[in-house]
Amino acid sequence: MNKLSLKSGIVKDIIIVVVGIAIIWIGLRVAFGTENPFYVVSSGSMIPNLEIFDVIVVQGHVNFDQLKVGDIIVFNRPDGHDKVIVHRVAEILNKDPLVIRTKGDANPGSIPGTDFPITKADYIGKVVYVIPQIGYVTRILTPPINYIIIAVIVGIMLVKQFGKPKSGIEKLSDDSLDETKNSNETRNKSDIDKSYLEENSHSTETKADDKTHPNKDSDSKT
Repeated sequence: MNKLSLKSGIVKDIIIVVVGIAIIWIGLRVAFGTENPFYVVSSGSMIPNLEIFDVIVVQGHVNFDQLKVGDIIVFNRPDGHDKVIVHRVAEILNKDPLVIRTKGDANPGSIPGTDFPITKADYIGKVVYVIPQIGYVTRILTPPINYIIIAVIVGIMLVKQFGKPKSGIEKLSDDSLDETKNSNETRNKSDIDKSYLEENSHSTETKADDKTHPNKDSDSKT
C-alpha cells in the first residue's frame, strides 16, 4: 500500500513539473509570436552591441514590412536556411516585395548569401531586449551536466516521498519504546510488591516458631 502511494506521489510530481514547463513555454511562444523567443549570441559579429553569450529576446509580432534601417533582426541564412543569424538592417534593397540587406556591426561589409537578399520567408523576428551574458548557463546545461541536474531533481522528489513514511515509522518506534518502558516499570513494581509480601510472610512464620519453642522446653523440664 505504501509503495503504491509512493509511486503515485512521484508520478504526480513529475507530471506537475512537465505540465508547468509546457504551459510556460507555450505561453512565451504565443506572447512573442515565434517558435523560439530566446537566442544566445554565438559569434562576435555584432560586438560591441551584442557580446558572445548575450541572450536576445525576439519579438515575432513585428511584421517584416515594418522593418527599417538600424533594426537588429534574427533570420535564417537565406542560402540554405542552415544557420540562424542576428544582424542589423543596413539597406532596403526592394520595397515591394520587401527585400533587405543586413550587416554585422563588427564586420567590414555584408556577406552575400548570409546578409542578403533577406526576404519575408527568411525573417524570424526583431530583437527587442538583450540579457547580458546569461547565455553562459548554456555551457553548463550541455550533456552530461543537464542529465545530472535532471537526476538530482528526480532524486530530491524521491527523498521527499521516502521521507514521509520514514517519519511515521520513527514515531511509531518511539511510541513502542515508551510502551516497553512503562511495561518494564510496572513489572519491576510488581516484583517489589511480591518480594515485600514474601518477606512479611517469612517474618510471620518466624514469630510463630518463637512462640512454640518455649512450650517444648517447659514440657521437657516437667
